[in-house]
Amino acid sequence: GGAMESRTRIREAVRKRYAGIAAGKSKGCCGTVGLEKLGYGREEMEEMPSSAAMGLGCGSPVRFAGLKEGETVVDLGSGGGIDAFLAAREVGPAGRVIGVDMTPEMIARARNNAVRGNFTNVEFRHGIIENLPVDDSSADVVVSNCVINLVPDKHAVFREVFRVLKPGGRFIVSDMVSSFELPARVRRHPRLWSACLGGAVPEERYVEMVRTAGFDPVEIVTREGLRLGPVHSVTVKAVKPEGSGK
Repeated sequence: GGAMESRTRIREAVRKRYAGIAAGKSKGCCGTVGLEKLGYGREEMEEMPSSAAMGLGCGSPVRFAGLKEGETVVDLGSGGGIDAFLAAREVGPAGRVIGVDMTPEMIARARNNAVRGNFTNVEFRHGIIENLPVDDSSADVVVSNCVINLVPDKHAVFREVFRVLKPGGRFIVSDMVSSFELPARVRRHPRLWSACLGGAVPEERYVEMVRTAGFDPVEIVTREGLRLGPVHSVTVKAVKPEGSGK
């Protein structure tokens, strides 16, 4: 099979796994990591709908985003909605948050959580993050938590993030990266992709890809979070330069 075919296979494996997680049938990549270990505060978590926090992240990008009242935030791979809701609290009623997820079951779950938690400034859109259902230059901030590693075409994702951000906008992503180039048999294995292993690229290459999409500066703000053998979490912060068009 060609690259396209294996991409489709990987996407389906990921979608299936996350549909199962949404239905409460299976666990996320990282098991259910204690959220405090990832940098979520206990008080803020107590105010969240319990089914929003599914332990699927590998960091807390919202904490590093420096969100301000009135900002528009896009969350890539929004899952049960936890990061979207944390962001919503910080941007307030004048702000808005758009979560994008490719798993219909996750979108349904997140929308349900938004109603339960009375989050009126959040919406969830079904779509893939390589082709975001979001307008050009419309977001102040894009966040993503442990999702881009699941996507075969990471370049496409970073280009899309660049497109939807306003000039001067910022991108904060927590993700799994590898300490070295993983062997092909791991990279070709759909189940290992859905487990946040197969799709992890070396840290330097990850940062380089973000730069290639046009971001400057690009910096690693923390490596705390998780380590699973050859993969570990990083949180990267990048800025779309002022004066850059699309």
